[in-house]
Amino acid sequence: MRLSRPPRARAARGAALLLLALAGCGDGGPKVAPASGVVLIDGQPLTYGHVQVMPTGSRPASGRIGPDGRFTLTTTAPGDGCAVGTHPAVILAGESVSPEAMKWHAPKKYADGKSSGLTVTVTGPTDALKLELTWAGGKPFTEKFEKEGGSEFQGTK
Repeated sequence: MRLSRPPRARAARGAALLLLALAGCGDGGPKVAPASGVVLIDGQPLTYGHVQVMPTGSRPASGRIGPDGRFTLTTTAPGDGCAVGTHPAVILAGESVSPEAMKWHAPKKYADGKSSGLTVTVTGPTDALKLELTWAGGKPFTEKFEKEGGSEFQGTK
């Protein structure tokens, strides 16, 4: 015959475990500061896409780019911001226009952390982040995908 703990003892043990778990989730992570800004392409607001910031050892922060080029970063809760520090960033500006085609509102290189060349520095609360992109003579284009996985391009990259 197995003896079980009284209900009060189980409840007290559960509450103690919950408090320990909550204490572990507190100030142990990186400091996050509210952060927002604007994305410009050739000096004009980029009107479509998302910004993603990738801090090392921390959760990424992201934000949708509005029609005025502005974005607000979120890490875990809407608008909470980004980890403090200097971090690589990417601009995800590909829009699916059909199952076989993607419209790129910014050059594809900005969607890859290895080629974007973009960084974001957050030292505290800010609404003045600025990410400047360039088409370098190109323009928005539509990439068409063939059924075998190849791609065919329309427009200029």
